[in-house]
Amino acid sequence: MADASKTNPQDVERLGYLGLGLMGTPMTRRLLKAGYQVTVWNRSERKVAPLAEAGARRAATPRDLLTNVDIAFMCVTDAAAVEEVIFGPEGLAAAPGAGKLVVDFSSIHPDAARDLAKRLKAANGAGWIDAPVSGGTKGAEEGTLAIMAGGEADEIERVRPYVLAMARRFTHMGPTGAGQTTKLCNQVIVGCAMAVLAEATRLAVNAGIDANRLPEALAGGFADSIPLQLFVPRMVQGIHSPPLGHIATMLKDLDTVADVAQATSTPVPMASLAGQLFRLAKVARGAEADALEIYKLSVAER
Repeated sequence: MADASKTNPQDVERLGYLGLGLMGTPMTRRLLKAGYQVTVWNRSERKVAPLAEAGARRAATPRDLLTNVDIAFMCVTDAAAVEEVIFGPEGLAAAPGAGKLVVDFSSIHPDAARDLAKRLKAANGAGWIDAPVSGGTKGAEEGTLAIMAGGEADEIERVRPYVLAMARRFTHMGPTGAGQTTKLCNQVIVGCAMAVLAEATRLAVNAGIDANRLPEALAGGFADSIPLQLFVPRMVQGIHSPPLGHIATMLKDLDTVADVAQATSTPVPMASLAGQLFRLAKVARGAEADALEIYKLSVAER
């Protein structure tokens, strides 16, 4: 992991972070802990205050933030939120951008990433890296995220030391949009895994065995995985706060998978079924519920 205290001060760039939600707050804390100067912005002030107390600087607007940093990280809900942060009133596009980089950790459509990158470059000259993340809030807190990136190779290397203060893995997958496409592949696997693990866990419970012991019993076998070890205990014990991710977020990503699959003539029957299960979960549990509450679809409980 990079450490600002062990780096020549003239080589350390000024960092910013926009969007202090479930992922943005712990990721920013890791940058601060590594000794970096970080300026933050969020639509609601209440999420800014704790980070300001930890040493972050406040920005009044996204424009103000980019004016005062060299690299701006961002993690917001969806493409509409990204659009607002960049091109809304006092957005990033209104700041001088030559020589600066925007690294978007949000999960959005690959086409949207390419369009936003092109428009931002035309507006103020800033570069763009699409860098969606995987690993959930636990990975953000522990710095074990996997981040997949699309963009120019030299710009990827420029931000690598800072990203590795927040993540275990940072992989350049190709040009702009490639990071988002890779994240969709990730969500096919994770979304289907959540649905399948919910099914297996419910079978264990209904058949009268201790579902809490499934991770132990299956460890080392072909069914073993990080999702098995992490998700099943939370499902069985009803641990949903803080959520690993929201139902609405998983559904958004699986809907994007379906769109890209249609555009590329790719059959995705399993991901399509998972998407419909999460659509049911959204109705039954609510958009902001933990995605693992998909487990509760198979029984009448609240």
